Amino acid sequence: MRVTTRWMRGFAASALSAFMLGVAVPSPPLAAADDHSGPRLRVDATALDESLACHGDLAGGPGAPVLLIPGTTLEPRGNFDWNYEPALRQLGRSYCAVTLPGHAMGDIQIAAEYVVHALRTMSDRARRRIDVVGFSQGGMISRWALKFWPDTRDDVDDLVGIDPSNHGTLDAYPVCAAGCAPAFWQQQTGSHFLAALNAGQETYPGISYTQMYTLTDEVVVPNFPPAPSSELRAGPGRIRNVAVQQICPVHLADHLSMGSIDAVGYALVRDAITHEGPADPARVDRSVCAQPLMPGVDPLTLPVNEARYNAEVATTLATYPHVPAEPALADYARGRRD
Repeated sequence: MRVTTRWMRGFAASALSAFMLGVAVPSPPLAAADDHSGPRLRVDATALDESLACHGDLAGGPGAPVLLIPGTTLEPRGNFDWNYEPALRQLGRSYCAVTLPGHAMGDIQIAAEYVVHALRTMSDRARRRIDVVGFSQGGMISRWALKFWPDTRDDVDDLVGIDPSNHGTLDAYPVCAAGCAPAFWQQQTGSHFLAALNAGQETYPGISYTQMYTLTDEVVVPNFPPAPSSELRAGPGRIRNVAVQQICPVHLADHLSMGSIDAVGYALVRDAITHEGPADPARVDRSVCAQPLMPGVDPLTLPVNEARYNAEVATTLATYPHVPAEPALADYARGRRD
């Protein structure tokens, strides 16, 4: 088990002070605010606390706790409570899910502060590194947190993206022709947001990155060779980019099924969070190609849950206010390449 550098610094300082005063060493403390790096969070602390819902003992049990981050238009309940959450419970893994504001349709720079808080809070409670599993925008947004709040790099062991929008999507151009939600502007291929995110290195040492995607993705476009949007391409982290068709060549999966029921995608997620380093397709049993649903999905309630999932996406798309242009980059993001 690897504990976080921030937690160790706090414990070392307490131990040294206690030794010099001749008193007993106290229990290891949680991180102090001055151990944080990066810009000050602008979101109200109460809102940040209320956004994180956890299950199980983060400090105990097998394997690292998992942070689940939903995709654009979704909240954790509709995205994960009928698939990944029960699957993680079957594995005996503790987990938390973070609710991003406005169904993840607003300025991703603001939503990323919720992720920063989630990473710090989970790692501090667990007193070890955590794993992150995110779908679509949820698979990309942690990278913004890691880039601009460097202390969070000590909090993450595995970062797993399911069809992540790492390099944007061409689909956003027609969608945003007459205005669209801020998050769509920012996930448009060539946006100022994505240019800032991907400037310089895309990964960091000490973190294992598994980026999986389907070649038939109709939302994150293009997600096929020679340059799939979901892939990570530069940096010192341990990177594994995998199309599910590398495991099952005739596998058909669209964007929403990848983030909810896809058995091949889940097999890669499970491999990543149960082994050292990123997922290895060679370890995935090819019998998964014949499985219609990932573990955790109840076939009896599948129609109701899929209808709920699709309705949340459709309702959010229809009702979220449009803006005429991409949100301005925050001052801290301008000109940064590390």
